[in-house]
Amino acid sequence: MSPRTVVRRALFSSVAAGAALVLTAGTAWACPPEPGAQQTRTQGVPQAQGEGRDLGTHAGHLRRDVGKTSAQVSEAVKGVQRVGTVPDAKDATSLVFMDYGKGRHKRTVMYASGRFGLKAYDITADPANPRLVGEFSLPGFWQGEDTEADHKRKIIYLSRDPRAYGGTTDTGESGVYVVDVAKPESLKQIAYQVIPAGHTTSCVNDCQYLWTGGPAKATWMPADWGGRPVWVTDVRNPRKPKVFPNPIDTGRNDGRTDYTHDIQVDSSGVAWASGRGGVRGYHTSGLHYDPVKKRLRKATAWDPVPYAGGGIDEATTNSSFMHNSFRAVGRTRGQGADPKKWGDGQVLVVTEETFNDGCANDGLTVIASLKGSYGGQGWRSTPENPYRLRTLSTWGVAGQEGSRTDTDDCSAHYFDVKDGVVAQAFYSQGTRFLDISDPTNPRQIAYYRPDDARAWAAYFHGDHVYVADNVRGIDVLKTTFR
Repeated sequence: MSPRTVVRRALFSSVAAGAALVLTAGTAWACPPEPGAQQTRTQGVPQAQGEGRDLGTHAGHLRRDVGKTSAQVSEAVKGVQRVGTVPDAKDATSLVFMDYGKGRHKRTVMYASGRFGLKAYDITADPANPRLVGEFSLPGFWQGEDTEADHKRKIIYLSRDPRAYGGTTDTGESGVYVVDVAKPESLKQIAYQVIPAGHTTSCVNDCQYLWTGGPAKATWMPADWGGRPVWVTDVRNPRKPKVFPNPIDTGRNDGRTDYTHDIQVDSSGVAWASGRGGVRGYHTSGLHYDPVKKRLRKATAWDPVPYAGGGIDEATTNSSFMHNSFRAVGRTRGQGADPKKWGDGQVLVVTEETFNDGCANDGLTVIASLKGSYGGQGWRSTPENPYRLRTLSTWGVAGQEGSRTDTDDCSAHYFDVKDGVVAQAFYSQGTRFLDISDPTNPRQIAYYRPDDARAWAAYFHGDHVYVADNVRGIDVLKTTFR
């Protein structure tokens, strides 16, 4: 065990259960903050030792029952057409599309993250046939899920899970790689920051700060935690990231600090944190009324103001683990449910990820109403007096047209939304296209399920849909259902 690991464990174990976690010397931040000295590396790839570990609820990333399991399994496709495949992106988990230049000189590059690190594909001339132009290699990486990008400064942030390089949630190191992508042919690491969390990292406040969360907690973390919450990193100077010592989004699971999986920022600037215990939204800038503290105060990335959200009704789902979300509001108000009928920003589309016995018991696409959650109810919820959002509907692949019957690898994963249609990845059950214009009755209108599917995420981009598939690489689709 390295001296740094011993020190880090000692720091964690010395904190009283449920108290704010302090990683470095210093007091609570004043306003504005000036984070203290951190462990930052600009060269090399740190390695962790140990074996991987199955984490139960979020163990889908470790499953081995993938691909075609019998000769009877065949491809099922409806309403879309495959027009291209990128097999050298096998192990892909996430995609980011970045534009360079304007007008006739505009160039579009698709970045694929995965267990290989980061790969750059030019899709300017032929979107159906991405051309590999650059690579930032991290063999053994885990795993850049829902990779985030600063499009203005041309930076990609790769989140390192503690299970990377053979580590475990107890022995492994987590953090974020800061990669300069100003030149797609020459991807360069400009910093690496150790952070107590690392399953996902997300930009807030125009990518001036990162929120990093998950996975399951290490044994050296507070005993009453169920998982890792969110740590905030100041990346205003991306070459010198600085981590705030106190985690946020604590007490998310009926008062218990638990696994915050991922954050999505809606077009109004509200950051939605999904994880075990539901989905909660925060203001991260500006002056807002705090329904928990019951006063008007300034919201910051490191001290956000609660907005709305809460737990998802377990009677309508198969677990309490919410994976990611989308709220149609403002400029995206027309992308989700009909705003004239359902209100601007009143509906939340959520992925539940869980793997239980039998396909019918796996994670669902969940649509919930935010009405009644704006008074801080999601922050006051307790086991004795729980608060839950009203579920409008759920949708799962079990028994649906185009589904396999020989696999229980059926959980929902990442999705994208466009013009009232959700493109939802369902692992071995492929990508499903759901009309959610009526959020009480989502309807499957198309699907794409190759016989060896392992779909992690689907993205609408231009006239195409791109599917990051952990087994196949990247599939490029054209929709025919419109």
